[in-house]
Amino acid sequence: MGEFLPDYLIREQAAVGALVVFGVLRVIGAVLAYQRGWRISTMERCFIGAALLYCLPQLFDLLTHMSSTHAAAAELEGKVGGCALALVVAPVVGHKLGYE
Repeated sequence: MGEFLPDYLIREQAAVGALVVFGVLRVIGAVLAYQRGWRISTMERCFIGAALLYCLPQLFDLLTHMSSTHAAAAELEGKVGGCALALVVAPVVGHKLGYE
């Protein structure tokens, strides 16, 4: 039998990955929106949609494969937490940089 990662490690890795990806992309999106005169609320909706698409594969795995849900559930929880944290904290960073 192979070694399995504990759920908390899967959850933490997914959360940190989502936090970095969406935090950085959200700040870059704010810079582009500021330079091109786009509305920040539109960019925010786009990033919420992107976060939903980012979490969709684990949600699909969780709903279709009921026998092996531990890893999919842990990864989904991590991704949702990381995305939510990034989409809450990144506007603060963008505001401090002067783009929002």
